[in-house]
Amino acid sequence: MKLRILVTAGDGIGPEVTSEAVAVLKEIAALGGHDFTFSEKRIGGVAIVADGTPLPKDTLDAALASDAVLLGAVGGNEFNSLAPDKRPEGGLLAIRAALGGFANLRPCFSFKELTVNSPLRQEVIEGTDILFVRELLGGAYFGRPREWNKEKNVGHNTMVYSKDEVTRVARVAFELAQKRRKKVTSVDKANVLEVSQLWRAAVTEVAKEFPDVALEHQYIDAMAMHIMNRPRDFDVVVTENLFGDILTDESGVITGSLGMLPSATIGGKVNLYEPVHGSAPDIAGKGLANPLGAILTGALILRHSGGLEAEAAAVEASVRKVLELGFRTTDLARGQKQGVTVLSTTEMGTKVRDTVKEQLLAVSR
Repeated sequence: MKLRILVTAGDGIGPEVTSEAVAVLKEIAALGGHDFTFSEKRIGGVAIVADGTPLPKDTLDAALASDAVLLGAVGGNEFNSLAPDKRPEGGLLAIRAALGGFANLRPCFSFKELTVNSPLRQEVIEGTDILFVRELLGGAYFGRPREWNKEKNVGHNTMVYSKDEVTRVARVAFELAQKRRKKVTSVDKANVLEVSQLWRAAVTEVAKEFPDVALEHQYIDAMAMHIMNRPRDFDVVVTENLFGDILTDESGVITGSLGMLPSATIGGKVNLYEPVHGSAPDIAGKGLANPLGAILTGALILRHSGGLEAEAAAVEASVRKVLELGFRTTDLARGQKQGVTVLSTTEMGTKVRDTVKEQLLAVSR
């Protein structure tokens, strides 16, 4: 298998966690005889400082010439005074739009060993396995017009969706549900928003193509509560851009840390992969960052861009094994002072990499 992977490590802890994900991917390539090539480009705050823009042209050109893009995280408080499209996050939105990926896949698993980290009861969250499918190129994040009129003290954004935009992301959700537990939950605010009424109608129409998949609708406010009190009831959850952003961050409570959540954006010219967490500049360079979300994001590269399901599953199993053995980064060790070993970012990456090697070698024997 040949894969050309562009690495855009970004800001804050991005370079630290991305380095560990790349090391795991290189280990898998070496063990399996795969041809993975890696190149590096700037995005976000580091690109603003070096190039004067959050998304340099050579970064975008390299992304479009790759098979997959692995992104760390972007952002920093020193850029908050800039206009939205000039901030590091503007580069992220721009590369998403340019690559054309419209379906953002965000898995949310409960890890038995981390239930103590969650404020939710263990019996509520244990066994949770949700796949969020977030529409990524529409809604209020991209709608026009948008403005903050400082003279009039008025700001406005526009939430816009076409039927085609809803239909294509809904179809992705139903296709994924067919490979899982055959249930789709569509989240909207159709009792208030006309755009959500369009959303609900379009999703309902797509559901007719998948008679083996059950469909239910939930309002966003109710869904925010349901994820906290009955998360095991959900399989595939499809929703629009803003709602999906909020719900998937909320789901970090289930895993015990945002540092455990990976994501993949598919459906465009090139798939874009990034952990859900932010750049966390307060802990950057201290060896405290949790690399597991980035490593699990690497597993999604193997699955969705490489078609390497066994290798992807080995990475996911290795993360679980390392947690079972009591290894933690600082964010995962809270409330677990006994019986755990706290590791640095690089030490955790090494543990996972060694475990992946053991898993794959055992399978090949």
